Amino acid sequence: MDKILAADDLVGVSFFIISMALIASTAFFWLERYDVKGKWRTSITVSGLVTMVAAIHYYYMRDVWIATGTSPTVYRYIDWLITVPLLMIEFYLILRAVAEVSVGIFWRLLVGTVIMLVFGYLGEAGTINTTLGFVIGMLGWAYILYEVFFGEASKVNAATANASCQQAYKAMQWIVLVGWAIYPIGYVMGYMTSSASPESLNIIYNLADFINKIGFGLVIWAAAKKDSEASA
Repeated sequence: MDKILAADDLVGVSFFIISMALIASTAFFWLERYDVKGKWRTSITVSGLVTMVAAIHYYYMRDVWIATGTSPTVYRYIDWLITVPLLMIEFYLILRAVAEVSVGIFWRLLVGTVIMLVFGYLGEAGTINTTLGFVIGMLGWAYILYEVFFGEASKVNAATANASCQQAYKAMQWIVLVGWAIYPIGYVMGYMTSSASPESLNIIYNLADFINKIGFGLVIWAAAKKDSEASA
């Protein structure tokens, strides 16, 4: 008989709750895309794609956890390898909605994202030294932070006169800085110091995904609504 989710399995319950929240967010974003100006619709659509892809993976991760009691590391990184680049594309998309933007912004953010994720996975999976994977992954994150806070993307945002875009951009900056900091903290606690159990580590990662993926989309949606209403 297949195992079912036990009421006292806090990790499994967290997977279930977040998968439901991601599905609801997907429906919300895709319905709301018709209520904003056309220039914002691609960003809202991508927000829905992020939450949809994550919701599907969360179903699989929940099943792996329930069946084996082990961390679904492979499924989690497959999810991140799809959704995190999409989140980075959002910086490019919201700027493109209100200004002329170099495609170089897109590629630089993508490169930083791939470095961060690939080496994070190699370290967590034990394919390379855990500390080495962490350090190189952090360099990828630092590269992303430099671009969004000080690089071309930041300069384009500062130059635009669109208050809604600037508001969304600043909120997204802080999600990438503060919200994303949860992941390396979890990595250190779970794989470098062993101060976090697999149960704690998965709850930490689940909470981070809940904040970062849904929060990203809500920030963009709020900016799109505000700008669309102002120009109506």
